[in-house]
Amino acid sequence: MDTPGQPLLVQQAAVVYNPIKVNLDRLRASVAAAETTAGWAGSLWFPTSPEDSGRGAALLAIEQGASMVLVAGGDGTVRAAAEALRGTRVTLAIVPSGTGNLLARNLRLPLSGLDEATAIAFTGVDKPIDVGVASVRTDDGVTVDHIFLVMTGLGLDAQMIANTRPDLKRKVGWLAYVDAVARVLPTVKPFGIRYSLNGRPHRPAHVSMILVANCGLLPGNLQLLPDARIDDGILDIAVLQPKGVLGWLAIWRRVTWENGVLRRSAVGRRIIERTESNRERVMTTLRGADIRIVVEQPQDFEIDGESLGPVRSVYLRADPASLIVRLPAGS
Repeated sequence: MDTPGQPLLVQQAAVVYNPIKVNLDRLRASVAAAETTAGWAGSLWFPTSPEDSGRGAALLAIEQGASMVLVAGGDGTVRAAAEALRGTRVTLAIVPSGTGNLLARNLRLPLSGLDEATAIAFTGVDKPIDVGVASVRTDDGVTVDHIFLVMTGLGLDAQMIANTRPDLKRKVGWLAYVDAVARVLPTVKPFGIRYSLNGRPHRPAHVSMILVANCGLLPGNLQLLPDARIDDGILDIAVLQPKGVLGWLAIWRRVTWENGVLRRSAVGRRIIERTESNRERVMTTLRGADIRIVVEQPQDFEIDGESLGPVRSVYLRADPASLIVRLPAGS
């Protein structure tokens, strides 16, 4: 309760924006309308730059007393700001402005409609979510920590990210990844790994790709890991071991037909259960609070759609409820 005679404390937001991704005039007008309607003070504004993709800007926002950081940019900007906000009581709000918008998709935020997104930022509700932490040992032996909000990939997935054409991505968005897969897939070779789930003894495997997810929805509404939840303190893992074209087709069928269609009904789920024992094991799913992966030879690694280059090992863990995000009221 406010003390009589003292001024009413007014909340203030900060906007961290990628000037390449947004129409700044439209964004300023939309934020001004939303903050005025909600009774907030005028927002602080921080652009990203080639030297700072958003983490430094978010830290400045925290230092200047912002109670919410609204991020207008792509997945890289959102992840960079989340690095600064993780473990604080400062809320992350998102105005999706990229091609993938992975976290926004999984949070079911509007992907178009600027005014709707800014209105949610100023009138929505707070929800704590998990953050993934990846300790990455690079090819030169250095270990670096990164966070991920949606998914990491080792092998084919990372090669696809590294080979995506930036010009095509600007034109057609996430569909540019289809072109990259078509070019990379013929050259994919299985590689040897050792992995340890939840601190258990290491197990060997030969794989084409491993995906470790904080949540499981991909562009195109593909449900890669339908049981993944962003607030359960658990990582969901897909180990892909296809043999030839038929193996990849089996994985595609599982992701699109089984996960995308059959799992939506009780009858469909029974069909999956009855046929599971007869299927070739091309994709194994695991769940755990952490997983350590050591590769026989350095392999490409990506985090939330950003290529990190070749790595020798990765240790991935969930950091439960460490980031507060803004969702629509009633979520």
